[in-house]
Amino acid sequence: MIDPDVLDQDFPTYLKTIAEFTENELIPAENEMVEAGEVPARILARMASLGLFGISIPRAYGGLEWSMEQQVRLTLEFTRASCVYRSRFSTVIGLCSQAILDHGTEEQRRRMLPSMAAGELVTAFALTEESAGSDAAHLRTTAVRDGDGYVLDGSKRYITNAAWADAFLVFARTSESDEGAGGVSAFIVDAASPGVRTALPTVMNGHAEAPVGEIYFDGVRVPAANLLGDVEGTGLSMALRGINHARLHVAATCVGQATRILEETTAHVLGRKQFGAPLADLGAVQATLGACFAELEAGRALTVECARTFDEGAIPRHRIAAAKLYSSEMASRVADRCVQLLGGEGIVGPHPVPRMWRDVRALRIYEGSSPVHERNLAKAMIRQVATDGTLPNSYRV
Repeated sequence: MIDPDVLDQDFPTYLKTIAEFTENELIPAENEMVEAGEVPARILARMASLGLFGISIPRAYGGLEWSMEQQVRLTLEFTRASCVYRSRFSTVIGLCSQAILDHGTEEQRRRMLPSMAAGELVTAFALTEESAGSDAAHLRTTAVRDGDGYVLDGSKRYITNAAWADAFLVFARTSESDEGAGGVSAFIVDAASPGVRTALPTVMNGHAEAPVGEIYFDGVRVPAANLLGDVEGTGLSMALRGINHARLHVAATCVGQATRILEETTAHVLGRKQFGAPLADLGAVQATLGACFAELEAGRALTVECARTFDEGAIPRHRIAAAKLYSSEMASRVADRCVQLLGGEGIVGPHPVPRMWRDVRALRIYEGSSPVHERNLAKAMIRQVATDGTLPNSYRV
């Protein structure tokens, strides 16, 4: 549960608390996490007590109810540590809680959100399938009405927290006649239900301490009361709020990771001497660092501005997509350059930068891959300019 003292903190105090937690506990525990192959239990307990599972959930449902800009600023702090930590609560604060908050019945909100905010009920967002990734409208998992409930059959893959979740938000086809988005509904599924099985991959290229997993549903009975919002056929539209929320968090994660990578690398070139002087004195090294910093700050500015617009009431989904696209590509570029500056330490030994280099690569795929965002943004631009000559989410008056 959340420490009562945390609930009484104003935002500047809470932000400082999380910054100190990152510096004093999360970063020092990274090597322990790597050796154990998982996030230490005491760290998970501390994250729960500090309210990190509830930063986006309203206080009426037991959370901390920070604004989107405040959530982004918090993310910039705690993702200076390994982004593996964030993955353990990311699906709670974004994808799952926001869909339940915006589209669930009041009974579903009261039943789910307080336990989620307290870190007592971990949830996973079960959308992706083998043949339905970016093309989620054509998923094949089915939910067939049977008496006072539904029977789920199918499978999901690449699901964050699949192996640790207590409940899943599952998207399944409830209509045989509608093979597109209109036939998809969302369900809250207890992970302990008979017929549910999860599996972890044998290899993860990055995020090895919190691997994504597969979920299998074999005749799983789900009460009708667990149909999200008590309505069929709107599952994918229900997912959009959580997806936009999560994309902005991913953009902020990329900025936080790039910040740490650049700090660690700058410290390295200051201390590493070659040709009789620190590497930091070499013009080529300085040019690389300067370019990295400029790109980092561009990502930070875009992400924070998106969050401010989000808080004004209209979700700037195209700008959010642009922030996620740019920041994830930026983090990979920064990480790659910094590994190069580390030389041998970039490929041998326990230095944090190469580990983070592997981890940030996945962020170009999570919450929509870069090519999909590029395509969707171009289509939105073409459509909008054809209509009124302006760009989507334009700053024009």
